[in-house]
Amino acid sequence: MKDSTQKLITKPPVVVVLGHIDHGKTSLLLAIREMKVPSGKPGGVITQHLGAYQVEKNNRKITFIDTPGHEAFSQMRSRGAKVADIAILVIDAVEGIQVQTKEAISHIRKAQIPMIVAINKIDKPTANPEKIKRDLQKEGILVEEFGGKVPVVNTSAKTGQGIEELLELILLLAEMENLQADLSKEAEGVIIEAYLDSKRGPVATLILSEGQLKIGEIVATPSTLGKVKSLKDFQGKNLENALPGQPVLLIGLEKVPEVGEIIKAFPNFEKAQEYLKKEKKKEGEFLRVKPGQKVLNLILKTDVLGSLEAIEEILKRLPQDEIILRILKAEVGEITPSDIELAKTGRAMIVGFRTKLNPAAQVFLQREKIKILQFEVIYDLIEGIRKLMEKMRKPEIVRVELGKIKVLVNFWAEKNRQIVGGRVIEGEVKKGGEIEIVRAEEVIGHGRIINLQINKKDVERATKGQECGILYEGEGKILEGDILIIYTYQREKKEI
Repeated sequence: MKDSTQKLITKPPVVVVLGHIDHGKTSLLLAIREMKVPSGKPGGVITQHLGAYQVEKNNRKITFIDTPGHEAFSQMRSRGAKVADIAILVIDAVEGIQVQTKEAISHIRKAQIPMIVAINKIDKPTANPEKIKRDLQKEGILVEEFGGKVPVVNTSAKTGQGIEELLELILLLAEMENLQADLSKEAEGVIIEAYLDSKRGPVATLILSEGQLKIGEIVATPSTLGKVKSLKDFQGKNLENALPGQPVLLIGLEKVPEVGEIIKAFPNFEKAQEYLKKEKKKEGEFLRVKPGQKVLNLILKTDVLGSLEAIEEILKRLPQDEIILRILKAEVGEITPSDIELAKTGRAMIVGFRTKLNPAAQVFLQREKIKILQFEVIYDLIEGIRKLMEKMRKPEIVRVELGKIKVLVNFWAEKNRQIVGGRVIEGEVKKGGEIEIVRAEEVIGHGRIINLQINKKDVERATKGQECGILYEGEGKILEGDILIIYTYQREKKEI
């Protein structure tokens, strides 16, 4: 039975786009935006990065979270937020299912939301959508064509093929899911993007799930609170109130909130402060460095908070048994002289993501030998850090067996040196190689090859089947019938 105080409305579906790197997530989002953002100008007017935008199809709205990548999606979900109603899994029509495709499938399953598969780049001559559908079956995804429930659409961000059909599928799924929100409830939603603006202060993008948010209301997240001073839509237009499913830019919080946090409206500051105290997070543990471990100090600067948190979360998951990552500073904005100064004193490397050096920092950098790495793709940034860690890692010394000799004759012996002759019965023998003397399956001595001869001529190596003479130096006396194992040591760096 419905509550008479309820004020239910149908809310626009919120859609997240996931898939492997370079399979066309960003280009597909861009193509949808250019075709469908409502505006007098082609492609609409988007004045800044909000992290989400809306399109119109058949007079109905669809909200797209404009942060493609399962890292950001996972980071939002990790704080208990229901971020999206529908997921689009983008797969390259030529490359097919890759590692990150499988990870994206896992994230969609954990989120328990319906999925649409977009087989993208269908315009390529070697596109093979049928193979992808069969491969999806191996991953436990049965598409409609094979009797399952997952719809598939062939798309091309380049030509626009399939985009109308994709939007129609989203609206159909949304109708089946019966997405509703109650306007009579206190406003509640999710922070999907946040950053510090030099003029306006903390700026956050949110999408409400319930209620409606109005200017002047008191709001709080687990990390900050404030009074709503301004609300704008994704095109920068002023709003009096925000509705569920609508991406909204909010100004008025005291601090920059964290991506994925739940934001709620409260009747007064006292109630908001109570919520803040209750939800206050635990402080992190002090970094402990064990003997034999090294530390790579980093300063992270990114374009927006969503990128920063996604990168920090992935870096935490990198193996740190030998090399520990210590982030001295992590914030949104340009690389400044203070960042370079901190990098100098803290012996750190500056890592920038979709950000740049401000003019003062460029001048300062010319005087200092500080390394700055800049990236445009999260995957490339993580690989760059991984390679830095591998360079710092102490190489592992590995014994590599080269070959074996059966001793046939003992020519000469004096102190710790001998000349013996034998036949190579396995592998090869190299001058300078290490020797292990084996007699009756027991190791009785160690040494190395000082010189190697074949037919009384000095050589660098002898191979299986050849007879050779060796000048041995080491512990233990070699006898006829002994087996000499020839080996060397190699320095190997493990991959992280």
